[in-house]
Amino acid sequence: MQTLVILGSIMMFLAVALGAFGAHALKRRLSADMIKIYETGVQYHLAHGLGIILLGLLADQLEQPSLVMLAGWLLFAGILLFSGSLYALSVTGVRKLGAITPLGGVAFLAGWIILLIAAL
Repeated sequence: MQTLVILGSIMMFLAVALGAFGAHALKRRLSADMIKIYETGVQYHLAHGLGIILLGLLADQLEQPSLVMLAGWLLFAGILLFSGSLYALSVTGVRKLGAITPLGGVAFLAGWIILLIAAL
């Protein structure tokens, strides 16, 4: 649906901007380990931003569009929690932020499972 396409487009814009910021502004300021963590956040952000757009395009084609919308919101939550915690961890060095990351991973997994259910 249109909401997911808009949300996914915003997520993709932010992923590209944050990726460029990491490559240009943070590369010299962070350790190699922290850059790798940051890049993992960008990678998952990009993949799931595209996923949200895909769900927006699929929603009207499946019998349960409300489940597809739920899946999209779960992917969005995953980006916030997973990628967001990795961005924050890498920039601040506060390792405790890594405890949030698995919650984002669970949101990603739940989103994809919900899509599977909607497709079946």
